[in-house]
Amino acid sequence: MRIGILTAGGDCPGINATIRGVCKTAINHYGMEVVGIHSGFQGLLDIDVENFTDNSLSGLLNQGGTVLGTSREKPFKKTIATSDVNKPELIKQNIKNLGLDCIVCIGGNGTQKTAAKFAAMGVNIVSVPKTIDNDIWGTDFSFGFDSAVSIATDAIDRLHSTASSHKRVMVIEVMGHKAGWIALYSGMAGGGDVILLPEIPYQMSAVSETIMNRIKRGKSYSIVVVAEGIQTDGSRRAAEYIAQQIETETGLETRETVLGYIQRGGSPTPFDRNLSTRMGGHATELIANGQFGRMIALVGDDITSIPLEEVAGKLNSVTEDHDLVVQGRRMGVCFG
Repeated sequence: MRIGILTAGGDCPGINATIRGVCKTAINHYGMEVVGIHSGFQGLLDIDVENFTDNSLSGLLNQGGTVLGTSREKPFKKTIATSDVNKPELIKQNIKNLGLDCIVCIGGNGTQKTAAKFAAMGVNIVSVPKTIDNDIWGTDFSFGFDSAVSIATDAIDRLHSTASSHKRVMVIEVMGHKAGWIALYSGMAGGGDVILLPEIPYQMSAVSETIMNRIKRGKSYSIVVVAEGIQTDGSRRAAEYIAQQIETETGLETRETVLGYIQRGGSPTPFDRNLSTRMGGHATELIANGQFGRMIALVGDDITSIPLEEVAGKLNSVTEDHDLVVQGRRMGVCFG
């Protein structure tokens, strides 16, 4: 068989480890040919590809980013500039011209939607979920999440010392537009006193009361962890908004830190390297068995797969009954 592989959407730690897992399994175990497709779906429009060998996969396991490059090209999205080009049909024809028996798509929610649409068109597709936000439905964890949580937790740990020294309230903003998994996991792991998530409504009065009660108990500083997607007045970033509200309501010196793209860069954690390797290998196994139109998923300790049409359009969100939320509240953590 001859397969193609691409990475689409935002970069994150573990993509290269997944590419390595797919390609080394395909080449060494199944004797397949592997074609790397550059810049996501744009590479299938431009036929920007390269042939992979076992040697060309060396050094990828701990490397951040993606050696294939990525883009946010959405072939099913019509624009005025491309209204005369049927991108999905062009990509389908180019896949045929390249002699590819299957495409492996590594990407987030948007990529899963696109992959599902191509599968419905009859294109042989297998996808691997990739996101630091951990918001892809159907898999317990996506690679990249553990790495982002590790980076965010380290940042929170460092803020404890400066907050304690200056007796300040420190607000740290982490990624998560619609899902607050990074804020929840890093906030709990880093000893956050207040954790605000997009999924759980908050009231500033509750946040301020929690901080003032800590002062009364002799706690000289507080750590507030917020996801970037929490509700604000819309004019400022989440951290800036919350910090100003806290300072206004409590009179306490408050500073904000926005962690930003640091969470998406650098080497993947050992957990993410192994998860990527397992997911990549399973993707190749599905191809060898002729099981297409599926997304790889981690369910419990098992690597399995689910139909792509079940994934598209759904979101994996934090719920108020999640055990970390429940345990956090029992320990006095404020979730707003």
